Amino acid sequence: MASDQPSEVVAWANKLLESERIGRLGLVDEEGAPLVLPVTFAVAEGRIWSAIDQKPKRAGEPARLRFVRRDPRAALTVDRYSDDWEELVWVQVLGSVSILDVEEGGAGLEALSSKYRQYREEGPPGPLLALRPERYLWWRAADPPGRGGRSDGRGG
Repeated sequence: MASDQPSEVVAWANKLLESERIGRLGLVDEEGAPLVLPVTFAVAEGRIWSAIDQKPKRAGEPARLRFVRRDPRAALTVDRYSDDWEELVWVQVLGSVSILDVEEGGAGLEALSSKYRQYREEGPPGPLLALRPERYLWWRAADPPGRGGRSDGRGG
């Protein structure tokens, strides 16, 4: 397990966070409703990083920044689907998000650039989102029934 990986998550869940290329970031919108967005992400210094990049967006500040400023609670879900349901897995990271300028998030930007060629070719303008994990949930079909996990010990 890499030193910047959360130690309380089982090894296969850490590998999923390292290897999968897309996650789903759940936020609370301006009306208090849940909103889920696909995001690129990388793990560094015990946080999950995402960037506001150069992909086309609506004019003005991206909605995810407004939502995080209003309510920093978030959940990142990373999963692997397979038609062989014995291979299904997911991990969810629950915590709070901070918004950082690119200059403040060197380790996060480095991890994102290492994972995604597009960020090596043209660095994201930012800002960066840094999810500080407070709780983890995980499950995989290959485990015996009832063996899903939670970092706080609560059952599922």
